[in-house]
Amino acid sequence: MFEGLFQPMHLLVIFVIALLIFGPKRLPELGKGLGDGIRSFKDSMKDPDTKSEVKSEVKPEVKPEVKPENKPENKA
Repeated sequence: MFEGLFQPMHLLVIFVIALLIFGPKRLPELGKGLGDGIRSFKDSMKDPDTKSEVKSEVKPEVKPEVKPENKPENKA
């Protein structure tokens, strides 16, 4: 099914389409991101016991304390 999929002419057509869609300035960034993703995937497959070196910089949301207002109760 995928025997002749990655022939040079096919790869050239894919590259031209990507160049038209993303533009010449954005392609190197996309290639670097794709390479980094594949590299980290391969590293995680080699040694699944190690933790990823990428640290999340998402800070937990801190909610302010809500103090109840001092309202007199209605006594009828």
